[in-house]
Amino acid sequence: MFSGISPEVIEVGLVAFTTFFAVVGPIDVSAVYAGLTAGMPPRQRRNTAIKGVLIATVILLLFAFFGKSLLNYLGITLASLKTAGGILLLLVGINMVFATSSGISSTTADETEEASHRADLSVFPLATPLIAGAGTMGAVVLLMANAEGDALKTTAVIVALLANLALTLVFLLTASQIQRLLGVTGLNVISRVMGVLLTALAVQFIFDGVRASNLFGVVS
Repeated sequence: MFSGISPEVIEVGLVAFTTFFAVVGPIDVSAVYAGLTAGMPPRQRRNTAIKGVLIATVILLLFAFFGKSLLNYLGITLASLKTAGGILLLLVGINMVFATSSGISSTTADETEEASHRADLSVFPLATPLIAGAGTMGAVVLLMANAEGDALKTTAVIVALLANLALTLVFLLTASQIQRLLGVTGLNVISRVMGVLLTALAVQFIFDGVRASNLFGVVS
């Protein structure tokens, strides 16, 4: 199946998929969504999930295709993006390991309280910040920039993003069942494992950014 694709492109796709799975957190999002929509009729819950994922997809694709242009306009280098994006993802990963919420890729307590009084949850908090949060937006721009314009690598990143969004929709549509199956402990275990992987990837991004910046006279 992958015989015609270079190992480098496959690696880019796997790294992108793992990163997006960690920062989006489909299982975590579905757990929060199940709580927020507990009193909704099944049809409304389904429509809200579909609408929220579609809106998040549009937001993230805009960041994917125009994020680097915006950074260039602002004079931000790829090395700076790698370092800053790595730090942001590191914070997300640390929060996942300790099973805490900071508002980077999830809702804060105030946002959750506000959302509980909303009739339509598709834009806020579902599309953003639960799915297309700051961590996910940063990861999209970072991974696309890291592809350096290579068509196959860029395609691999986009496919990984869309695969995670499709997976998120599946989890949202089956949120109640997943919550009952895994429970709080199961959700936290998965979150911590993915947090460790994301933390390692984030540190690598930081190292790559510092190396590319030649800040300490190191030749990249």
